Amino acid sequence: MIFFDPIILIFLVFFLSYLFGSFPSGYVLTRLFLNIDIRDLGSGNVGSTNVLRAGSKIIALITLLLDILKGYIPVYLTIKFSNELAYIAGISAFIGHIFPIWLKFKGGKGIATFIGIISGISLISGFVFILSWLLVAIVTKKSSIASLLSCLIANIFIYVNYGPYLGLFVTCLYVLSIFMHKGNIERIIKGNEPKINF
Repeated sequence: MIFFDPIILIFLVFFLSYLFGSFPSGYVLTRLFLNIDIRDLGSGNVGSTNVLRAGSKIIALITLLLDILKGYIPVYLTIKFSNELAYIAGISAFIGHIFPIWLKFKGGKGIATFIGIISGISLISGFVFILSWLLVAIVTKKSSIASLLSCLIANIFIYVNYGPYLGLFVTCLYVLSIFMHKGNIERIIKGNEPKINF
């Protein structure tokens, strides 16, 4: 069995999780199957919501699932060895998704990867997020509001059920999500945020 120096191990987890999270699913899929650059469409974002604007629900769904797995797999693999390594893997994959090196550090907003990260820690937390998102989206018909409120609800759920350390970790992800949604928040305040077409 190979033993790594703790510093080297932390670096490897951070680096590999970042690379895994930075895979630009939406960009690659729309290039391959729709022959478009998703960055030239809609919000210019490479996440599944913008991929849906390209007109393919199947490609958008595959993008969503891949972006979830980008958060789930690094956390699921590392949490078996150490909670601390899982936190590093989660934040690294999240940063990789929103700041991918392959796209000049302009990626998605992190919501799907957020789902994957919290699901890797606790599947029930992922279900809480999804259920909250669906309920809020049906009421408000706005994806950004549903995403931000669902992150908050999942964060509170994790605080209550898993303690302050894990809760603080998820709060860090939530703060990053809010930062990535600043444009959406401005449009929500102005009342011109696009609605979801169910």
